[in-house]
Amino acid sequence: MKKIFIDTLGCEKNTYDSQMLAAALTDRGCIVMSDAADADIMIVNTCGFIDDAKRESIEHIFNLAAIKGEDKKLIVTGCLSQRYHDELVSEMPEVDMFFGVNDYDEMADVLTEEKSGSDGSDLVGTSVDNLTYRKRSFGDNPYTGVLKIAEGCNNMCAFCAIPLIRGKFRSKKMEDCIREAEDMAAAGTKELIVIAQDTSQYGIDLYGRLALPELLTKLCQIDGIEWIRLMYVYDNGITDELIDVISREDKICKYIDIPIQHISDNVLKLMGRRSTGESIRATIKKLRERIPDIHVRTTLLVGFPGETEDDMKELLDFIDTEKIDRAGAFAYSDEEGTRAYGFEGKLDEETKVSRRDAVMEHQMRVSEALNEKKIGRTYEVMIDEIIEPGVYAGRTRYDAPEIDCEVTFSGSTGKKPGDIINVLINNAYEYDLEGEEI
Repeated sequence: MKKIFIDTLGCEKNTYDSQMLAAALTDRGCIVMSDAADADIMIVNTCGFIDDAKRESIEHIFNLAAIKGEDKKLIVTGCLSQRYHDELVSEMPEVDMFFGVNDYDEMADVLTEEKSGSDGSDLVGTSVDNLTYRKRSFGDNPYTGVLKIAEGCNNMCAFCAIPLIRGKFRSKKMEDCIREAEDMAAAGTKELIVIAQDTSQYGIDLYGRLALPELLTKLCQIDGIEWIRLMYVYDNGITDELIDVISREDKICKYIDIPIQHISDNVLKLMGRRSTGESIRATIKKLRERIPDIHVRTTLLVGFPGETEDDMKELLDFIDTEKIDRAGAFAYSDEEGTRAYGFEGKLDEETKVSRRDAVMEHQMRVSEALNEKKIGRTYEVMIDEIIEPGVYAGRTRYDAPEIDCEVTFSGSTGKKPGDIINVLINNAYEYDLEGEEI
């Protein structure tokens, strides 16, 4: 019986893949360990999206290589392995095998010796995974979890390597999505986070239509699921039908993540985005008119080649006037294989970081002002952490785990992560809130 340790890096999609791999290995008689030191096989599920993520992945690989010894195997999988397979094979002899993002079934067979493998130099698949229902291992108390409804992307933004890594957009059949969500509910999941590279395009390849509203309606019928959260919804796919479903269904959090990247038409065009500044503003306006308590989250990318001072001023004005509820900013990272890699007009690192910091300074002031309006109001809060007896940290319906605002509150003892409590807010900060149970 082999003991397996899985070190997962990067986004929720990698978390999903690791859960799928853990279930496949468990079905083959393995035990998943929480400590690498106790494992026979150590697996790193890597991220290869931007430079910081690559460095983190490489650091984790070498950290595990340091404790490897003769009695352990070190396996690398995920986006970094898919994207830089040949380079990693030549530069990391410490690694026993490399797998890509479409190799999880083969990987489970090889690691449990149900299928023979080589020295790992040719195990990264070039085919794409046709998404079907997969069992997943959720661990203890999986009160929040992700449901991946599609893979890959057709948008081909100039800065993004995701299509190079994960292939073209392809949806998972609706019945398979429902079956996975039912598994999650049976395991104790209360918060379902619906994800894809471009969630709004769900179903277009399978059914010839945007089927996300229909899928959401069916997910709302699953007993045990209490919150449904939408992530990575591009504005050009936010239809009237989708808005109606979000507004109508109580289980769907009045929260939507729209990765707009920028507001300047100049930069959006350079990025190869399908949106314009006008279309983005119109979408946000419509959402707020039809769903008054909607909270919009977005991701902004600054320092893109060709971005001017005027473009930055327009972006900062947008933050100040539109008052986006949640926002994160990233400095442009030059990625091999993308169209932007060959662009002229690249900015120096100091300028990119300065512009990112300016965005976050403006957003911090917006966030603090919006949080102050919550003082005196009562919100449902899902507990994420027990700080000490009677003191908890959690989130409202308007906040995704790990990336958005946190609520610290006092209350009666005996509660656990995943419990949903009514909390009166009595204090506010730039990004976080304080309150007490009522």
